[in-house]
Amino acid sequence: MSSAPEVQNQEPNQEPPKETNAEQKPEEKEALGEEKDAAKEEVKVEEKEEKTEEKKEEKKKEEEEKDKKKKEQKKEEKKEEKKESWKDFIYNPRTGEFLGRTASSWGLIFLFYLIFYGVLTGMFILTIWVMLQTLDDAVPRHQDRLASPGLVVRPHAVEISYNRSDPTNYNPYVQQLHDLLQQYNDSIQEGNDLCLVGEYTDQDDQPKKKVCQFKRSNLRQCSGLPDASFGYAEGQPCVIIKLNRVIGLKPEGDPYINCTAKRNTPLQMIYFPPEGRLDKMFFPYYGKIAHPDYVQPLVAVKLLLTKEDYNVEQTVECKVEGSNLRNSDERDKYLGRVTFRVKVFQ
Repeated sequence: MSSAPEVQNQEPNQEPPKETNAEQKPEEKEALGEEKDAAKEEVKVEEKEEKTEEKKEEKKKEEEEKDKKKKEQKKEEKKEEKKESWKDFIYNPRTGEFLGRTASSWGLIFLFYLIFYGVLTGMFILTIWVMLQTLDDAVPRHQDRLASPGLVVRPHAVEISYNRSDPTNYNPYVQQLHDLLQQYNDSIQEGNDLCLVGEYTDQDDQPKKKVCQFKRSNLRQCSGLPDASFGYAEGQPCVIIKLNRVIGLKPEGDPYINCTAKRNTPLQMIYFPPEGRLDKMFFPYYGKIAHPDYVQPLVAVKLLLTKEDYNVEQTVECKVEGSNLRNSDERDKYLGRVTFRVKVFQ
């Protein structure tokens, strides 16, 4: 009997393990539930954030697409505006404008430019007419030629070189001389006037200028009449010297042509006309219009080459002398003089 109360007295002081476990389980469950709820909330938050980001990206894409569409629409609108503006610029049916102006505006512009250019044309014609009144048809007002003329040699060659036994070598030279003397044929010159020898032929007051005769036959052995080869076949060639034309030139004194060989031994020559004279009757010259048939005086020089002169180059200088015409200007080697070379092969 005594053992029973002891047992009863001890039971209240001891807590059975099963009861403690039962009491702790709800708390753990609550903690676990809270953790799960927190995890779910976090997942929900993350999902919301992802959804919001997706929505933002979709909105951006939509905005970009809208911007592209707007840009494309603007481009199309601009193209249409340009087309319409070009059409309206060419012809605008609303305002009746053609190329940006009405018919009355175009008419006023054409009238203005017609009057403007008409006045300019009239002023130009007037100035040309006034200038022409001061000019002479026969004589140029200003001449760019020198007061002293130059000399020219024919055949037109600085060096006359040929083989006298081969006609094909000298035929070009002979042909040049024949061509030059065609207008000096006696049949043509007989129609010109006989002028006073040694006197100027002044014709300032005469509307039609006469021409003094210079016959080809005056050149005798160098005329090409007795010897059609002008002495080239026999090795004694002829050259013709002429003075360039200068309007109004009246040389003082008695001009003549003098030729010299640039070597120690003299070279024999014959002049036609005699002494190489340039007669005053062929001066002055009045120009191509007033003096269309004018023929200038010529001087032919026949070079009397000997056998010793063959195969040797001969340098000859011809000058106009006996007058006030210049012949020694170092700046112009053709002013009043001319130099040429001759070489004949046997």
